[in-house]
Parts: sequence; structure tokens; C-alpha cells
Amino acid sequence: MTLLNKQWCVGARPEGKPKPSDFLYKESPMPVAGEGEVLLETLYLGIAPVMRMYMMNLPAGGEPPLDLGDVIHGRGVARVMESRHPDYSVGDIVQGQLGWQTHKVSKMTERERFLKVKHHELSYAHSVRILSMTGLTAYTSFFDQGSPRAGETVVVSGAAGGVGHMVVQMAKIAGCHVIGIAGGAEKCAVVKRLGADAMIDYKNDDVAAKIAELCPDKIDIYYDNVGGEILSTCLDNLAYNARIVLCGSISEYTREEKFGLQNYAMLRRANATMHGYFVYNYLDQFDACNAQLAEWIATGQMKPLIDELIGFDKMPEALIGVYSGNNIGTRCVKVKLDE
Repeated sequence: MTLLNKQWCVGARPEGKPKPSDFLYKESPMPVAGEGEVLLETLYLGIAPVMRMYMMNLPAGGEPPLDLGDVIHGRGVARVMESRHPDYSVGDIVQGQLGWQTHKVSKMTERERFLKVKHHELSYAHSVRILSMTGLTAYTSFFDQGSPRAGETVVVSGAAGGVGHMVVQMAKIAGCHVIGIAGGAEKCAVVKRLGADAMIDYKNDDVAAKIAELCPDKIDIYYDNVGGEILSTCLDNLAYNARIVLCGSISEYTREEKFGLQNYAMLRRANATMHGYFVYNYLDQFDACNAQLAEWIATGQMKPLIDELIGFDKMPEALIGVYSGNNIGTRCVKVKLDE
């Protein structure tokens, strides 16, 4: 039987939310590793909102542009099937830029950002996002830029998402009072069980009124995953010396006209700071971060939510679902079914 490399490629530039016709399925001959290369077999692929931006050929994450028909960018976990590279052996488990495909030949360049998986005591599903860029994002942005102190009030938007649900738990570990914002009763209940002291359902609550009610002493740290109106509302409710961490802005990705903040001057009044964040600036902390996360997971202090779909054919559905708000926690797809 001839082995094939299965691929999901850019079929069309998404207009608004991604839809099935934006994705193109291809099969190609199995690649062969040359000198200084490895052949990788994909085990898991992660799903993140930024992938729509890749498909639109917008600059994001430092990845190269994509033409129609190109394999969609994406990080995942893979096993080395063949190696002609001095630093990698057959059987090594790595994570890095695999693209939406079942196999890849790679020179393991710095641009692909491959890292060896070290925590084999946990499912490799953890290494797709939790012990990868999602966990590194949550940990370094919250502790480095948020600088939490026990007793402070922390508000987290996108609290049921991949980064958000981890930040909620980190804030509780740090001794903070945590208020999560999520969409719908089910998501709010899940985050409450993870330790949030209170929840705001942005689909059914008056967010501004609830923040005023739940934050009588204002917000010390606002961790922003959504941008837009919720960011603006939190700017109106900052405590003195507050910190805002700008991690994501999913509410703005599909807008035809970008949301423009009208009240950023509130930062001056509160002597507050608002930090941008880019995860690849923190790769030097990857091992230390993963060691801490793995310890918290082992002791039960961190309960990662992994929203796992089964089968490579589910890749388009997985990304479409993120933009429909279907995921709770971090989303990934199990590609190798017998793993």
C-alpha cells in the first residue's frame, strides 16, 4: 500500500468566520528525508484563532505568507520516523511548526521552532498547547507582565478559552480574587469549577454593570483575550497602578471595521500600564515554564481543559468551531488514531 501525506490547504481567503469551502484537502506522495533532515509523523495538531489570519495571508506570528493551495500553518506534536539529522533520533517526540499535514520533512530550522517534548508522563495532547505556546503564553504574560500580588482583583476575558482558563487558575495560585468573563451558562459554570470567584456571562449579562458590582475596588489586573467593547469597559474600571495584559483580540478578528478605543486615556488617570505580548519573545523560559506547569498538573493545582477532536478530517471543523465559540479550554485534533 502506498503511503500518502494528507494535507489541509488554503482553499479560499475567509470572509468573516471560516467556512468549509475555505479549506482544500490534498494528498501527496510521502516525503523522503534528505541529508540533515528528519521525517516527522504528526500525532496531534493544535487549533488557534490565529490560523484564520494565516489563511487570509495576514502577517501573524512571524510565519511566511500563504498562497491559495498552500498547507495551512499550525503547530503540533510529532514523532521522528526517519532521521538523517545529527541532533534527532528515530522515536524522538517533538513539537513545532508542522502545518496541517500528517507528515513533514524538516531540517529542524530555528524558524520552525521545534522543541523536544520532555514530559512523557503526560498525554502528548498536553504538549500540543498546554505544555507548548498556550501554556507559555499564559504563564509568562500573567506573571511577567501582570505581576500579580495576593489579594488583588484579576479580571480574565475569554476565561473558558485555552489561555484564559489557565490564567484563571494561575491567578488563584497567586492568591488573587478572580472574576472570569465567558459566553454562556455552561462555560461560566466550567470556569467557576476551576476556581473563579465570580463569573460574568457576556452573552446574557450587562458586562459594565456586573464589573461595577463585582469590582467595588476596581480592577488590579485585566487579562485581555478579546479586545473590543470588553477591553473598553475594563479601562473604565481600573484601580490605581492597574496592569492590562493584551494577549488576544478575537472579538475583532472578523470585524470589517476595527474597534477603536476611545478611552485609552484612562490609563493616565489610574497610573496604569497596558502591555502587548508576543509568545515567541519568551522561548528562553520554555523549559522552566513547562516544569512548573507539569508540577501544578501533577499536584492537581492546575486542571487543564483539553477539547480534543479525533481524526485529521476534523481539522476544518475544529477551527470553524473556535470562531463559533464551541470550544471549552484549548482545542486540538488527534491525527494519529492508534497513538
